[in-house]
Amino acid sequence: MTNWREIYENDCPLPAGPGLDELVAELAEALGDPDPEVRDGYPYAVLAAWIGRGVIDGERCLALGDLMVERFTHPRIEARTFAPLVLVMIVNQGHLRPEWIDAFADWYRSEADLRGRDETLGWLHAVAHGADLLGACGRRPEVDPGPLLVLAAERLLVPTDYLFAEREDNRLARALALVLTRPDLTPERSTAWLSTVGDAFVGMERGPMPVWASNTVRTLLALYALADLGVPTERGGNPVPLAHGAAVKARLAEVLRPVFPYA
Repeated sequence: MTNWREIYENDCPLPAGPGLDELVAELAEALGDPDPEVRDGYPYAVLAAWIGRGVIDGERCLALGDLMVERFTHPRIEARTFAPLVLVMIVNQGHLRPEWIDAFADWYRSEADLRGRDETLGWLHAVAHGADLLGACGRRPEVDPGPLLVLAAERLLVPTDYLFAEREDNRLARALALVLTRPDLTPERSTAWLSTVGDAFVGMERGPMPVWASNTVRTLLALYALADLGVPTERGGNPVPLAHGAAVKARLAEVLRPVFPYA
């Protein structure tokens, strides 16, 4: 078993001995491990460093991405929800197959276990991790942003008993804002995805707000703030304006009015 902690603490060199393919396979296995100390620990940091530095080259990145896509149908929740984080690393390096987006969308709109954190399994975070991948794919110029915006709406509108408790609303709002920075979007395409949300709010019965609606309102309010202030494209970076921030804010106010009369 490779000592990933030692590799990390020495600035992630490529160790002598095992071949790179063997090491990548071991890292891939670790990123789906039920033990959160393994899955979300030193192997994760080393994998991110090696992909970011190009140690894991294009062909290996594509093969690793194919493996992560297979995990979207894995029986264990922690394997499913850490797959998008690995794909984010790969997509941010410019490696992306169109079929990955289809597989991701099938999983993201249908995942039923939305828990942020489990006492035994650690971080699961399906909504937040999926949002990170949605944002990464949505910034790629070769990807049509429209279906990804619709996908985010679909994810929000699925009935659930899980109330966002681990800042999932902020992560999904940030992903939406990142997609909405695309300069090729028109005002109409920047807002069309909100129509289904508006329809759902208009048809909602009076009384206690359903959990899905509360999650959705909080996400859209966070998006409103980002539409007003801009969204950093990287941690600590300067905010980037949305392509049509004013139009997005105006449409958000219309959509939220039935359930948030202060809008």
